[in-house]
This record gives sequence, structure tokens and C-alpha cells, in this order.
Amino acid sequence: MVSPNNQLRVSMVQTSLVWENPAANCAILEEKLQTLQGKTDVVVLPEMFLTGFSMSAEGAEFPKGAQVQWMQMMANRLDVLLVGSLKIKENNQFYNRLLAVFPDGKIVAYNKRHLFRMGNEHQFYSPGEKQGILTYKSWNIALFVCYDLRFPVWSRNVQKAYDLAIYVANWPAARAHAWSTLLKARAIENLAYVVGVNRVGKDANDLVYQGDSVVISFKGEELIHLLDEEAIHTTSISKESLQEFRDKFPAHLDADAFELN
Repeated sequence: MVSPNNQLRVSMVQTSLVWENPAANCAILEEKLQTLQGKTDVVVLPEMFLTGFSMSAEGAEFPKGAQVQWMQMMANRLDVLLVGSLKIKENNQFYNRLLAVFPDGKIVAYNKRHLFRMGNEHQFYSPGEKQGILTYKSWNIALFVCYDLRFPVWSRNVQKAYDLAIYVANWPAARAHAWSTLLKARAIENLAYVVGVNRVGKDANDLVYQGDSVVISFKGEELIHLLDEEAIHTTSISKESLQEFRDKFPAHLDADAFELN
């Protein structure tokens, strides 16, 4: 069922993570997510939400393994689209894979395209080759992971392909200004809502994360900005307002034509 005026309720889950311990993270998140039952449409978790941003096989999962099944169980229980990335091992390769899990168990997967070489991610994980765009409750939603944010061509909203872009991240506090600035830029240039969900706390590499999870309008306005704390926040966004703005300000009609190889 489509919400009134094509409203979509999006919940950001900003949390600290237990390093390379999927069982502990599942238990913590399962308790936290119960508060969202019947109150939201989309739930967004941080990047590698069951292990933290680690470059090892520890905590890695197979495509149909227990961690994926946990996401399916929670999506069904909460009746939501559940979004978050996992370490996935497939065909002897590892991927930082973002999963969007529907209430009926259907999965749309996106393998992170841009691997963070400054953290040696490119030496352990394989890059994705295809963009991830899905439709849920009449909304077209694009999926991205962390470092993807720095590459506007990859995020390009060709022919208004998406209404909402979701970026999940483990983005350190040292580069918080870039995170906030680029999320706004992606929203403005693509005439779309943007949701960015980051973690908080410190990981095993002594990297500090301060959250700054946000929902940004198609005009680049922050609708909600979470501070440096564990928090869950739900925001409603309007497809009707988005379409009205696109009709009045059709900048996409003047965009340069190109194709991704």
C-alpha cells in the first residue's frame, strides 16, 4: 500500500558496532529494531553493520547464509525494506555487498563499486560492476556504499532513474566535513532525496566515527541530522513534493549525455 501523498517513512539506525562479531551485533540490533515495528517503511543500517569495516575473512557470510537469513527475518517481522551491507564470500571472492531485503524475503544486492584504497579495501574485496536500483512502494531507490559518495558520475541520476539515494558508511570523523558536504551535493545535482547512515564509536583500528547520519531533501536541505550518539530516527519524505520541484526546476533536461562503461 502506498502511503498518503506518496510519503515514505525512512528510519536511520546510527549505532556502534562490535568488531568482527556478527552474533553480538545481531543480538543488539534485533532488540533496537523492535521499536520500529509498524512505524516505518524503510530501515537503513550502517556499512558492514555486523563486523565493522575490517579487511579479513572473519565474520564473512555466504550469499544465503545465516546473516542474510537474519535480515530476511527482520524485514518480514518489521514489514519493512531493510538495507545494510555485509561481508559476502562468493566464488572465492569477497564483496562489500549492500542488501535491500523486502518483507517477503526478496533481495536486491549491490556490490560496492569504489573500494577505499587508503584502507586497503581494494586488496581484499572485489569491486562491483553494476548499479543497484530498486522500486519499493512506488519509490525508485538507488543503493551506494561509503566511498562511492566521492564519485558523482557513479551516482548520476540518469533520466530520473531514482527518487531516493541511500549511502551506508563507516566514514571516520576526521573526514566528517567531506561526508556532509558531498551528501548535499549528490542531492542537489541529482534532484533526489539522499539518506546517509554512518556508524558511531571506535573500531579495532582506532578509527573514530561520529555519525552525522542525515536525511537531505532534493534542494540540499538537512531534514534531520543525527549527532555523535547511538540513535534511531524516522523521517517522512514526500514524492509529491519531489515531483513538484522537478516539474518547476527540470535541470535534468540540460544534463550532458553519456553512458557508463
